[in-house]
Amino acid sequence: MVLESTSYPGTTREIVLPILEEQGFKLGEDLFVAFSPEREDPGRKDHDLRDIPKLVGGLDETSTEISEVLYSTAFRQMHRVESAEIAEAAKILENIYRSVNIALVNEMKVILQRMDIDIWKVIEAASTKPFGFQAFYPGPGLGGHCIPIDPYYLSWKAQQEGIPTRFIELAGEINTNMPVFVVSKIREALQHRDKNIDGARVLLLGIAYKANVNDARETPAAEILRLLQDEEANVSYHDPHIPSFPRMRNYHFELCSIELTAENLASQDCVVIVTDHQAIDWPLVAEHASLIVDTRDVIGNYSPQGEVWKA
Repeated sequence: MVLESTSYPGTTREIVLPILEEQGFKLGEDLFVAFSPEREDPGRKDHDLRDIPKLVGGLDETSTEISEVLYSTAFRQMHRVESAEIAEAAKILENIYRSVNIALVNEMKVILQRMDIDIWKVIEAASTKPFGFQAFYPGPGLGGHCIPIDPYYLSWKAQQEGIPTRFIELAGEINTNMPVFVVSKIREALQHRDKNIDGARVLLLGIAYKANVNDARETPAAEILRLLQDEEANVSYHDPHIPSFPRMRNYHFELCSIELTAENLASQDCVVIVTDHQAIDWPLVAEHASLIVDTRDVIGNYSPQGEVWKA
């Protein structure tokens, strides 16, 4: 048995194994258990899943060997670790690493905007350094089934050990607050045009949590939409990958994706770029939207005719 779901280090041994042993199985005899973290990036085309190194760590040596043999039939490179706990901790570290670094650039974005400095141009400049820097990009908030949630498994476990997880908690706070920042920019942009957010027609472009996928799990678009509706804005959305807004744990909107036309764009008081899908007709948006709030730094590549605010 090989587990791939993210968990805190020790879950396989502390929780899964006792459940299996209650059924009469014995580890190392008729039961072999390992953990192998999922490693994928939905929508990304420049990595063959078979070329991503596959970590495996078992609850005993035989479990590790069996899982390595199993996965080697599908993956070209295997990396065996000493225990399931190491494999579990590696997965948690990978997700926390992304969460913390995304929070860093999101915080930098807020600071640099106040100083009238473009964060995307700063990242481009910093990326010319051939060592000691990896580019992460800001956005409207975190989404997906991993990064917004998984780091808190370790936070919960660390609290049981009496250890504070300041980086994890702070990164989560910064990223969770990004929809509030986006809505504040929408409000500011509308006010700059002598328009109140109350009653304003606002179109969200993209509700998936990332580009070129149909996955809306934990999408920041849901919180942006809720905040806009709380301010009584008239909100609609367009997403070529998600025809109707899915029911979520904390959100439910009776909305369907509207057609992206010149007339629909021109009728909006504000168009908000939440997800930069390649399938969206960006030249059409650039030509007909009179006010754009861009959270992904995408519209500047298409010579927009209207006013553009970055958020």
